[in-house]
Amino acid sequence: MSAHSTTALDRRPRTTPYAVQRDGRTATTEELAPLAFAGYAHFTAMQVRDGRVRGLDLHLERLRSASLELFGRALPDDRVRSYLRTALESGPPDVSLTAVVYSSAGEFTADAADAELSVLVRTGPAASGPAGPLELGTVEYERPLPTVKHVGEVAKTYFLRQAQEQGFDDAAFVDRRGRLSEGTIWNFAFWDGEAVVWPRAEMLGGTMMAMVRRGLDRLGVPQHDREITLADLPALAGAVVLNSWTPGIPVHRIGAVPLPAAPSFLDVLHRAHEAEPPVSP
Repeated sequence: MSAHSTTALDRRPRTTPYAVQRDGRTATTEELAPLAFAGYAHFTAMQVRDGRVRGLDLHLERLRSASLELFGRALPDDRVRSYLRTALESGPPDVSLTAVVYSSAGEFTADAADAELSVLVRTGPAASGPAGPLELGTVEYERPLPTVKHVGEVAKTYFLRQAQEQGFDDAAFVDRRGRLSEGTIWNFAFWDGEAVVWPRAEMLGGTMMAMVRRGLDRLGVPQHDREITLADLPALAGAVVLNSWTPGIPVHRIGAVPLPAAPSFLDVLHRAHEAEPPVSP
Protein backbone atom coordinates (compact mmCIF):
# COMPACT_ATOMS: atom_id res chain seq x y z
CA MET A 1 0.00 0.00 0.00
CA SER A 2 1.27 3.48 -0.78
CA ALA A 3 2.21 6.03 1.87
CA HIS A 4 -0.89 8.02 0.94
CA SER A 5 -3.14 4.99 1.50
CA THR A 6 -1.46 4.22 4.81
CA THR A 7 -2.13 7.77 5.95
CA ALA A 8 -5.76 7.36 4.97
CA LEU A 9 -5.98 4.23 7.09
CA ASP A 10 -4.34 5.96 10.03
CA ARG A 11 -6.86 8.81 9.83
CA ARG A 12 -9.97 6.72 9.35
CA PRO A 13 -12.60 7.03 12.09
CA ARG A 14 -12.28 4.40 14.82
CA THR A 15 -15.99 3.79 15.20
CA THR A 16 -18.07 0.67 14.72
CA PRO A 17 -16.37 -2.47 13.32
CA TYR A 18 -19.54 -3.32 11.43
CA ALA A 19 -19.80 -2.54 7.72
CA VAL A 20 -21.49 -4.21 4.76
CA GLN A 21 -20.41 -3.08 1.31
CA ARG A 22 -21.23 -4.31 -2.17
CA ASP A 23 -18.61 -3.65 -4.82
CA GLY A 24 -16.94 -0.95 -2.79
CA ARG A 25 -19.94 1.01 -1.51
CA THR A 26 -22.45 0.66 1.29
CA ALA A 27 -24.93 -2.08 0.43
CA THR A 28 -28.58 -1.11 0.23
CA THR A 29 -31.55 -3.03 1.57
CA GLU A 30 -32.67 -3.71 -1.99
CA GLU A 31 -29.29 -5.25 -2.81
CA LEU A 32 -29.15 -7.36 0.34
CA ALA A 33 -32.72 -8.65 0.35
CA PRO A 34 -32.29 -11.20 -2.50
CA LEU A 35 -29.12 -12.55 -0.87
CA ALA A 36 -31.04 -13.48 2.28
CA PHE A 37 -32.69 -16.24 0.24
CA ALA A 38 -29.74 -17.28 -1.93
CA GLY A 39 -27.13 -19.96 -1.40
CA TYR A 40 -25.01 -20.11 -4.56
CA ALA A 41 -21.91 -18.15 -3.59
CA HIS A 42 -18.49 -18.61 -2.05
CA PHE A 43 -16.41 -16.65 0.41
CA THR A 44 -13.23 -16.24 2.37
CA ALA A 45 -12.83 -15.08 5.96
CA MET A 46 -9.82 -13.31 7.42
CA GLN A 47 -8.58 -11.53 10.50
CA VAL A 48 -7.33 -7.98 9.98
CA ARG A 49 -4.91 -6.49 12.48
CA ASP A 50 -3.65 -2.92 12.21
CA GLY A 51 -5.22 -2.77 8.76
CA ARG A 52 -3.15 -5.70 7.50
CA VAL A 53 -3.76 -9.36 6.68
CA ARG A 54 -1.52 -12.40 6.79
CA GLY A 55 -1.75 -14.62 3.73
CA LEU A 56 -3.66 -12.13 1.58
CA ASP A 57 -2.40 -13.88 -1.56
CA LEU A 58 -4.00 -17.12 -0.34
CA HIS A 59 -7.35 -15.43 0.20
CA LEU A 60 -7.26 -13.92 -3.27
CA GLU A 61 -6.32 -17.28 -4.79
CA ARG A 62 -9.20 -18.93 -2.93
CA LEU A 63 -11.70 -16.40 -4.31
CA ARG A 64 -10.25 -16.67 -7.79
CA SER A 65 -10.25 -20.46 -7.99
CA ALA A 66 -13.70 -20.80 -6.41
CA SER A 67 -15.15 -18.27 -8.85
CA LEU A 68 -13.73 -20.24 -11.76
CA GLU A 69 -15.28 -23.40 -10.33
CA LEU A 70 -18.74 -21.94 -9.62
CA PHE A 71 -19.06 -19.27 -12.31
CA GLY A 72 -16.49 -20.08 -14.97
CA ARG A 73 -14.75 -16.74 -14.55
CA ALA A 74 -13.20 -14.60 -11.82
CA LEU A 75 -12.82 -10.95 -10.90
CA PRO A 76 -9.34 -9.38 -11.16
CA ASP A 77 -7.38 -9.49 -7.92
CA ASP A 78 -6.83 -5.72 -8.04
CA ARG A 79 -10.55 -5.10 -8.05
CA VAL A 80 -11.14 -7.44 -5.12
CA ARG A 81 -8.32 -5.79 -3.19
CA SER A 82 -9.85 -2.37 -3.79
CA TYR A 83 -13.15 -3.58 -2.29
CA LEU A 84 -11.34 -4.95 0.76
CA ARG A 85 -9.40 -1.72 1.16
CA THR A 86 -12.52 0.43 0.94
CA ALA A 87 -14.27 -1.63 3.60
CA LEU A 88 -11.29 -1.39 5.94
CA GLU A 89 -11.00 2.37 5.53
CA SER A 90 -14.43 2.81 7.11
CA GLY A 91 -13.71 1.09 10.42
CA PRO A 92 -11.19 0.33 13.18
CA PRO A 93 -7.80 -1.26 12.43
CA ASP A 94 -8.67 -4.65 13.96
CA VAL A 95 -11.66 -6.48 12.48
CA SER A 96 -12.89 -9.80 11.18
CA LEU A 97 -13.63 -9.58 7.45
CA THR A 98 -15.67 -11.83 5.18
CA ALA A 99 -15.71 -11.40 1.40
CA VAL A 100 -18.49 -13.18 -0.51
CA VAL A 101 -18.53 -13.53 -4.30
CA TYR A 102 -21.87 -14.12 -6.00
CA SER A 103 -23.52 -13.77 -9.38
CA SER A 104 -26.41 -11.48 -10.31
CA ALA A 105 -27.99 -14.50 -12.01
CA GLY A 106 -28.71 -15.98 -8.60
CA GLU A 107 -29.34 -19.72 -8.34
CA PHE A 108 -31.62 -22.37 -9.85
CA THR A 109 -30.69 -21.30 -13.36
CA ALA A 110 -28.10 -22.46 -15.86
CA ASP A 111 -28.31 -19.27 -17.93
CA ALA A 112 -25.64 -17.16 -16.22
CA ALA A 113 -23.00 -16.64 -18.91
CA ASP A 114 -23.42 -12.85 -19.02
CA ALA A 115 -24.26 -12.29 -15.35
CA GLU A 116 -22.03 -9.92 -13.41
CA LEU A 117 -20.03 -11.05 -10.39
CA SER A 118 -20.22 -8.95 -7.25
CA VAL A 119 -18.33 -8.91 -3.97
CA LEU A 120 -20.08 -8.43 -0.66
CA VAL A 121 -17.66 -7.45 2.10
CA ARG A 122 -18.70 -7.58 5.74
CA THR A 123 -16.59 -6.50 8.72
CA GLY A 124 -17.20 -7.18 12.38
CA PRO A 125 -15.37 -7.41 15.71
CA ALA A 126 -11.93 -9.03 15.67
CA ALA A 127 -11.95 -12.66 16.86
CA SER A 128 -9.39 -15.22 18.00
CA GLY A 129 -11.47 -18.37 18.55
CA PRO A 130 -11.93 -20.51 21.66
CA ALA A 131 -9.04 -21.14 24.03
CA GLY A 132 -9.48 -24.91 24.12
CA PRO A 133 -8.61 -27.64 24.71
CA LEU A 134 -11.49 -29.08 22.67
CA GLU A 135 -13.24 -32.41 22.66
CA LEU A 136 -14.70 -33.40 19.30
CA GLY A 137 -17.45 -35.84 18.49
CA THR A 138 -17.27 -37.71 15.20
CA VAL A 139 -19.81 -37.96 12.40
CA GLU A 140 -19.64 -39.57 8.97
CA TYR A 141 -20.02 -36.67 6.56
CA GLU A 142 -18.47 -35.38 3.34
CA ARG A 143 -19.04 -31.80 2.24
CA PRO A 144 -20.28 -31.27 -1.32
CA LEU A 145 -17.67 -29.50 -3.43
CA PRO A 146 -15.23 -29.87 -0.53
CA THR A 147 -12.48 -27.73 -2.06
CA VAL A 148 -14.79 -24.70 -2.31
CA LYS A 149 -15.66 -22.53 0.70
CA HIS A 150 -19.28 -22.12 -0.30
CA VAL A 151 -22.19 -20.66 1.63
CA GLY A 152 -25.38 -22.25 2.88
CA GLU A 153 -23.82 -25.30 4.53
CA VAL A 154 -26.51 -26.14 7.05
CA ALA A 155 -24.85 -29.45 7.98
CA LYS A 156 -21.91 -27.77 9.69
CA THR A 157 -24.07 -25.94 12.22
CA TYR A 158 -26.35 -28.96 12.57
CA PHE A 159 -23.47 -31.29 13.45
CA LEU A 160 -21.92 -28.69 15.76
CA ARG A 161 -25.16 -28.54 17.74
CA GLN A 162 -25.55 -32.31 17.71
CA ALA A 163 -22.02 -32.69 19.08
CA GLN A 164 -22.65 -30.19 21.86
CA GLU A 165 -25.86 -31.99 22.85
CA GLN A 166 -23.69 -35.12 23.24
CA GLY A 167 -21.23 -33.32 25.53
CA PHE A 168 -18.57 -32.39 22.97
CA ASP A 169 -17.35 -28.95 21.95
CA ASP A 170 -17.64 -29.51 18.19
CA ALA A 171 -17.67 -32.20 15.51
CA ALA A 172 -14.99 -33.91 13.42
CA PHE A 173 -15.92 -35.29 10.00
CA VAL A 174 -15.01 -38.84 8.98
CA ASP A 175 -15.45 -39.78 5.33
CA ARG A 176 -16.94 -43.00 3.95
CA ARG A 177 -13.45 -44.55 3.89
CA GLY A 178 -12.99 -43.89 7.61
CA ARG A 179 -10.54 -41.03 7.16
CA LEU A 180 -10.59 -37.92 9.32
CA SER A 181 -10.95 -34.97 6.97
CA GLU A 182 -11.90 -31.71 8.66
CA GLY A 183 -14.09 -30.16 11.35
CA THR A 184 -17.20 -28.06 10.99
CA ILE A 185 -15.14 -24.90 10.41
CA TRP A 186 -11.66 -26.29 11.04
CA ASN A 187 -8.70 -28.02 9.47
CA PHE A 188 -6.75 -30.60 11.46
CA ALA A 189 -3.03 -30.86 12.17
CA PHE A 190 -1.42 -33.72 14.08
CA TRP A 191 1.97 -34.30 15.67
CA ASP A 192 3.76 -37.65 15.53
CA GLY A 193 6.57 -36.57 17.85
CA GLU A 194 8.90 -35.52 15.06
CA ALA A 195 6.82 -34.01 12.25
CA VAL A 196 3.54 -32.25 11.59
CA VAL A 197 1.04 -34.59 9.96
CA TRP A 198 -1.74 -33.22 7.74
CA PRO A 199 -4.68 -35.57 7.09
CA ARG A 200 -5.12 -36.72 3.51
CA ALA A 201 -8.78 -36.68 2.44
CA GLU A 202 -11.18 -34.57 0.39
CA MET A 203 -11.48 -31.29 2.29
CA LEU A 204 -11.27 -27.52 2.13
CA GLY A 205 -7.66 -26.38 2.10
CA GLY A 206 -7.71 -23.55 4.62
CA THR A 207 -5.77 -20.33 4.15
CA MET A 208 -4.42 -20.67 7.69
CA MET A 209 -3.32 -24.21 6.92
CA ALA A 210 -1.47 -22.99 3.82
CA MET A 211 0.14 -20.16 5.78
CA VAL A 212 1.29 -22.51 8.52
CA ARG A 213 2.64 -25.01 6.00
CA ARG A 214 4.87 -22.48 4.30
CA GLY A 215 5.86 -21.08 7.69
CA LEU A 216 6.93 -24.55 8.80
CA ASP A 217 9.02 -24.80 5.64
CA ARG A 218 10.74 -21.54 6.59
CA LEU A 219 11.43 -22.90 10.08
CA GLY A 220 12.71 -26.20 8.72
CA VAL A 221 10.06 -28.24 10.58
CA PRO A 222 9.30 -31.58 8.86
CA GLN A 223 5.74 -32.17 7.71
CA HIS A 224 3.90 -34.68 5.57
CA ASP A 225 0.43 -35.78 4.48
CA ARG A 226 -1.11 -39.16 5.21
CA GLU A 227 -4.48 -40.73 5.80
CA ILE A 228 -5.56 -40.61 9.44
CA THR A 229 -8.29 -42.83 10.86
CA LEU A 230 -9.64 -43.05 14.39
CA ALA A 231 -7.55 -46.20 14.83
CA ASP A 232 -4.39 -44.16 14.10
CA LEU A 233 -5.01 -41.57 16.83
CA PRO A 234 -3.54 -43.45 19.83
CA ALA A 235 -0.13 -43.48 18.14
CA LEU A 236 -0.08 -39.70 17.66
CA ALA A 237 1.50 -37.22 20.08
CA GLY A 238 -0.90 -34.30 19.70
CA ALA A 239 -3.65 -32.69 17.65
CA VAL A 240 -5.00 -29.22 16.95
CA VAL A 241 -7.66 -27.52 14.89
CA LEU A 242 -6.94 -24.33 12.97
CA ASN A 243 -8.80 -21.80 10.85
CA SER A 244 -8.72 -18.09 10.04
CA TRP A 245 -9.03 -17.30 13.75
CA THR A 246 -5.95 -19.14 14.93
CA PRO A 247 -3.04 -21.36 13.84
CA GLY A 248 -3.82 -23.89 16.54
CA ILE A 249 -6.26 -24.82 19.30
CA PRO A 250 -5.40 -28.02 21.18
CA VAL A 251 -7.69 -31.04 20.84
CA HIS A 252 -7.67 -33.46 23.77
CA ARG A 253 -10.23 -35.97 22.53
CA ILE A 254 -11.70 -37.10 19.22
CA GLY A 255 -14.60 -39.47 19.69
CA ALA A 256 -13.56 -41.87 22.45
CA VAL A 257 -9.83 -41.42 21.85
CA PRO A 258 -7.88 -39.12 24.21
CA LEU A 259 -4.95 -37.16 22.80
CA PRO A 260 -1.98 -35.86 24.80
CA ALA A 261 -1.25 -32.20 25.32
CA ALA A 262 1.57 -31.08 23.05
CA PRO A 263 2.57 -27.52 24.01
CA SER A 264 5.75 -27.58 21.89
CA PHE A 265 3.67 -28.59 18.85
CA LEU A 266 1.25 -25.74 19.47
CA ASP A 267 4.14 -23.32 19.90
CA VAL A 268 5.75 -24.26 16.59
CA LEU A 269 2.45 -23.76 14.74
CA HIS A 270 2.09 -20.28 16.21
CA ARG A 271 5.68 -19.46 15.31
CA ALA A 272 5.06 -20.64 11.75
CA HIS A 273 2.06 -18.32 11.54
CA GLU A 274 3.97 -15.37 12.94
CA ALA A 275 6.60 -15.90 10.25
CA GLU A 276 3.96 -14.93 7.67
CA PRO A 277 4.35 -11.20 6.95
CA PRO A 278 1.13 -9.17 7.24
CA VAL A 279 0.33 -7.04 4.19
CA SER A 280 -2.16 -4.29 3.38
CA PRO A 281 -4.88 -4.92 0.75
